[in-house]
Amino acid sequence: MPALTTRTTPTPATDAASGTALAPFTRLAAAGKLPALVRQLASLRGCAQPVRLDGHRTEVHPATGEILRHLDSADLPAGHLLMRCGNRRTTRCPACAEIYRRDTYQLISAGLRGGKTVPDTVASHPRVFATFTAPSFGPVHNRPTRPGSKAVQRCRCGHAHGEGDTRLGSPLDPERYDYQGAVLWNAHAPVLWSRFILNLRREVARIGGLTQRSLASVVKVSYAKVAEYQKRGLVHFHAVIRLDGPDGTTTPPPTWATTAMLTDAIHAAATRTTVVGPELDGTSLQFTFGKQLDVRPIRSGDFCDGRKITDKAVAAYVAKYATKGAEGATGTLDRRLRLIAELPAYQVPIHAERMIRTAWQLGARRDLAHLKLRAWAHMLGFRGHFSTKTRQYSTTLAQLRQARADYQNALNDPDRTGPEDEKSTLVISHWVFAGTGLTPDLERLATLVTPAQGAGSASGPGAGVVGGA
Repeated sequence: MPALTTRTTPTPATDAASGTALAPFTRLAAAGKLPALVRQLASLRGCAQPVRLDGHRTEVHPATGEILRHLDSADLPAGHLLMRCGNRRTTRCPACAEIYRRDTYQLISAGLRGGKTVPDTVASHPRVFATFTAPSFGPVHNRPTRPGSKAVQRCRCGHAHGEGDTRLGSPLDPERYDYQGAVLWNAHAPVLWSRFILNLRREVARIGGLTQRSLASVVKVSYAKVAEYQKRGLVHFHAVIRLDGPDGTTTPPPTWATTAMLTDAIHAAATRTTVVGPELDGTSLQFTFGKQLDVRPIRSGDFCDGRKITDKAVAAYVAKYATKGAEGATGTLDRRLRLIAELPAYQVPIHAERMIRTAWQLGARRDLAHLKLRAWAHMLGFRGHFSTKTRQYSTTLAQLRQARADYQNALNDPDRTGPEDEKSTLVISHWVFAGTGLTPDLERLATLVTPAQGAGSASGPGAGVVGGA
């Protein structure tokens, strides 16, 4: 794996070196600017690669033309407006990824038990936790277990692999493994999910004796899902699927729309779902979900070693994978390749390297140009969103971010009455990108003022949105 840019704690300097390192801060303190700089850096909350912006922002009273507030980046202590990068990947920015994870937890949780503008009655709607896997493209090293037992059995290679065994997920016979099929399945996985949702709505309508046109006026299917990479480099989907009434979360579904009916409809729809792929070597490919489809009612007693599937456990489980990519499971890259010749320098595992090279080779074909396989070779062909949801499932990430921003603005400017106060003014702003990251001096100071990451849990009270939404 290549070295990733992360913030590290500097080793304390001594004697003359210490005085040299603290000299810039001493001058700022003497000028009375150090407290303001500390506040600006602390607002980044540990972001590893903040975005620097140059420009200005002015709020003007629309009737009188009076300038109410003016902000110029040159007047800020750091000389720029600093914004968090907002990257969801833990390998790129642990601090921003943690915020994204907590927001995802709140989003999933609100759709299961209410809150964040969602009524509490949604907890009584039929809902299940489903996992959709990829089919097999060849036998791989794994850790098989028998039903009802935690003991790990021997793999087909004859060995019992440990959890940290680097061979897990790699093919038993790489020369016979279908790398082209695996990469193309990843590339078609988003379309496969969309086709499944369409079939699921059709199946619910069939069971209810409804036409597809009239289904939305009786019952609605809503979901929230995340994609996770398996060790073998193929994505699978974790989804919370729920049935609502015609008005979404505010109305219950009809009595015939039960959890058991939803479970049967999911199995039937998944079995029917097929996506026609390209033709390779004279063979037309078709893509389906794997045979291991797991659908479990939330609050059943057969999840995680006998523990119940509670709304809290499901939300935490789904949110955990919202910040992970292919690099966490397979050891591949967390950024795009410009040239395939760069790949040896990253020292990725052999299995991941072969999938990347396969994606790169397939990306040169004109009939596969729409899949953009070279742009997504580092993701082993998958180019879909890692977390998606229907509009009526619950709140949105944008609403959660806005609630956090409104709360922070209220703390920084007590005279501001709220979002309505900003709507009553004319805002004139112009910002240009100036770069990413901090200078070495600011990096050292930011390390000192940044609170420890990971404190608290996304499942705790108020997690995700400071001050609530």
